Amino acid sequence: MSFRSQPASVVAPALKPQGRGSGLAVSVLPETDLVTYGELARRSLRAPAQDPLWIEEWVANVEPDGFVAVVEQNGRAVYALALEVVRTGPFRIARFMSGRHANGNFPAADPAFLKAEPFDTAALLAAIRVARPDVDALALERLLPELNGVANPLLALPHFPSPNVALAVHLEGGFEALLSRVSGKRKKKKHRSQTRKFEAAGGFRRIEAGTPEEVSRILDAFFAMKEFRFRKMGIANVFGDMEVQNFFRSLFRDALGENPRPFVLHALEVDGTLRAITGSSLSGKRLVCEFGAIAEDDLAHTSPGDFLFFENIGAACREGFEIFDFSVGDEPYKRLWCDIETRHFDVVLPLTAKGVLLARALRLKAGAKAWVKNSPTMWKLAKLLRRSAAGQRQPADED
Repeated sequence: MSFRSQPASVVAPALKPQGRGSGLAVSVLPETDLVTYGELARRSLRAPAQDPLWIEEWVANVEPDGFVAVVEQNGRAVYALALEVVRTGPFRIARFMSGRHANGNFPAADPAFLKAEPFDTAALLAAIRVARPDVDALALERLLPELNGVANPLLALPHFPSPNVALAVHLEGGFEALLSRVSGKRKKKKHRSQTRKFEAAGGFRRIEAGTPEEVSRILDAFFAMKEFRFRKMGIANVFGDMEVQNFFRSLFRDALGENPRPFVLHALEVDGTLRAITGSSLSGKRLVCEFGAIAEDDLAHTSPGDFLFFENIGAACREGFEIFDFSVGDEPYKRLWCDIETRHFDVVLPLTAKGVLLARALRLKAGAKAWVKNSPTMWKLAKLLRRSAAGQRQPADED
């Protein structure tokens, strides 16, 4: 039997009027009912992957089996989780919408509500169980420990460190001050050399997508770069599905009409060809690079990705951002800049008896990943085996 989200309301006995004299209620709404979520998210704390535009576009393009769990205080939404249900073998898992594309997660929540007193998650879980008895477990991955000084409310659930670290850099003092802290002379010298090579190759420019046509051109090139890259490395292409590609096209196209823009594309064009691309989110004073790619062509040896990051970070400084966030993943090119290391955390919580086995397996899998990635020898071996499986003998470029 297949279940879809049905409206359910659960008054939380443990959350009857307390110090604030406020009663709380929890409801679970279908994924198509996003009015309440959008109103809350636009006036509250939330991570980029919980931005209302991100959620709306994912629902419109992917049509997930999902739901929105909402906590209300005196009839006003103060906290919400927008989740999708996916099937893994005999199990159904509720996760953040967009799965692996959602990083640095923080649910939409009123900061005043979170700061006033701890939130008991028991009623939230009870409402989800009532509305979706088919869901075996919650798997909420890559959670931020805090956002703008407010602790992530999901820390109240049993959690453990995510396998991957997230890296970022402070931008205080401006670009010149930053360069003085991160081997700026070497970076400037390399940037000047790259500039000369790009000019000799036919000229270059940094593009910030400002029209639907530019969005389409940049994303078409990005998807082609990723397809080639992942195939070469023996990795499943998480951007390969047409539904996912349509989601990103709609997301960045519709972001053009918002002020400020929550999502933006940048590209390095050399001699009329796009050579490096980044897609970023704007989260307050933090600019987050959500993804990037380079063209593995005749100019790949000039490190166009490094060049574009130099330009993007400089622009972020000029535009008043306080942090440039490289997002999840530990790569050498990120370490050349970064002075902030954030360990995200995961929540895996069984909701059914069957889900107990699933939760245990997911925790073991996460622990194994962390062990491999924290061991340089094992991580190098894992990548070698992965490339070998794909017929790739030479190490893949890490630009």
